[in-house]
Amino acid sequence: MKIISILVIYLLIFSFLSGCTIQDKKTIKVSGAFALYPMMNIWAEEYKKIKPDVKIEVSAGGAGKGMSDAILGIVDIGMVSRDIYQEEINQGIFWISVAKDAVVATINTNNPVIEKILLNGLTRQQFEEIFIKRNITTWGQLIGNPTIKDNIRVYTRSDACGAAETWALYLGDYNQDDLTNVADSAINGDPNLAAAIQGDRLGIGFNNINFVYDSTTKKPFEGIKPVPINLNENGFLNENERFYDTRDDIVNSIANEIYPSPPARALHLVTKNNFTDITKDFIYWILTEGQKYVSTSGYIELSEETISEQIIYLERGER
Repeated sequence: MKIISILVIYLLIFSFLSGCTIQDKKTIKVSGAFALYPMMNIWAEEYKKIKPDVKIEVSAGGAGKGMSDAILGIVDIGMVSRDIYQEEINQGIFWISVAKDAVVATINTNNPVIEKILLNGLTRQQFEEIFIKRNITTWGQLIGNPTIKDNIRVYTRSDACGAAETWALYLGDYNQDDLTNVADSAINGDPNLAAAIQGDRLGIGFNNINFVYDSTTKKPFEGIKPVPINLNENGFLNENERFYDTRDDIVNSIANEIYPSPPARALHLVTKNNFTDITKDFIYWILTEGQKYVSTSGYIELSEETISEQIIYLERGER
């Protein structure tokens, strides 16, 4: 009788632990880049419709968090919106590219010189003088009107993020620290940086496009405007440089490689060593069926050739 009781208890404990293991295996944990956060939520919702037994937990926190969480094994998937560094590869990081988007400079809609900026745009050098060198310090100086004395207030991100790394790389041979060291204010997260610009008529910052444009109206959110890039640096925007009115316009410009890269860039999903089991199945679905949600969600699809390469990497478990 005592042996039977012990056996029953053992079976109950084994059953409980097995249940926990099975439940854990049905959960995919994802963290990282704000840039991929809206897209990943859409993928998770759609995947749930065909795999209702798989739970996908998604949290944002910046590309740096996604990378560190993946390296430490805290999550199954890290979202990263910048290039993968060699030191991360050396720590066993494996990645798959899944889409593209871009970073844009942003200003307040009540900026004192907004009409001039939207008419003429800013050159890469002007952005560098504002964000890095700080040689342009007033809005009047920017447009050549010394009577306008309003100071430019420069914002950047405080969290380790792909948006800052990508924007810094566009400005020259710089990184996020170069932005942080000279900024007037560093803000945590894409939504908070956008909100800071919406609340400061003299502010300038940068955001991933899906935190600038409303997903319903496709227009910029109230209080914020993307700053056009004067690509040919001729002092005014030509017709083919005017693609900021709607999210669809800028997405098309990125897809057609009119908008420069950087600040356009590929977006990646990373893990330690390689993707396996239900996580691998989910990534495969993203690269195949999941691609139909990319363009309608404000992102840019990768080329068929690139997608095919990513599927081969996924199957091999190495690049």
